[in-house]
Amino acid sequence: MGRVSAGPAVRRRTILERLHGDGFVAVAELAKHLGVSPMTIRRDLSCLEAGGLLVRTHGGAVKSAAIDALFGFEQRINRNRDRKERICRIAARFVEPGDIVFIDCGTTLYRLARFIRSVPNLRVITNSLPLLSELGNERSIRLTLVGGDLVAERKALYGRMAEAAIRSVHADKAFIGADGVSANGGLTSFDEKEGGISGGMAAAADRVFLLCDSSKVGHTSYYRYGPLSTANVLITDRRPDDETVRAFDRQHLEIIHA
Repeated sequence: MGRVSAGPAVRRRTILERLHGDGFVAVAELAKHLGVSPMTIRRDLSCLEAGGLLVRTHGGAVKSAAIDALFGFEQRINRNRDRKERICRIAARFVEPGDIVFIDCGTTLYRLARFIRSVPNLRVITNSLPLLSELGNERSIRLTLVGGDLVAERKALYGRMAEAAIRSVHADKAFIGADGVSANGGLTSFDEKEGGISGGMAAAADRVFLLCDSSKVGHTSYYRYGPLSTANVLITDRRPDDETVRAFDRQHLEIIHA
């Protein structure tokens, strides 16, 4: 018996959820997942674009800032929870006593807090309010929250003040995120504010760890905040395909997967 294709409401909700979690959707992948033609997906994307919820790109779409208002941080934090925890458990191994570290905002980076709270004499610099809540009472951790403009749905601080604060300090390591990472596109974000913070942290650190799940590997989002060489290590939940591994290796990006 053939697969029954999803109706318009289910398709569009799926598209929005994927966009919110990953920042990018591909027409071909959605068509296969939802059991419909690429033309049907393109019509769905056009409809959602008309509502201001995404921006069409070649072969897919990236999310607009408006989409974040549809989903709360608390809801997003539980999406792909096991995948995020595996990534952060690995990342925590690189945090050493006495380190100064940048930690980017986002639901994956937030989960790093639970694995580093016992590291002695640690200094953490972040723009994430949830990270402040998680680590603010740890006596062994000195935490610095950069100032800036609050984006409530992201629970983080952005803008020129935040970026200037990051440029004025130095860290041993930066743990950053991305909405897309690819050999040609480099490190990309769905918007300039997030990209400015991630890129600033990377530039002000000796070693840069990129934490993102496998759905973002090989994809390119809207705003390019740095070449692939911006990061030293990619930590993800599964090994990319051989072609991607070779391409990343040529640009000296080490891959660690759960």
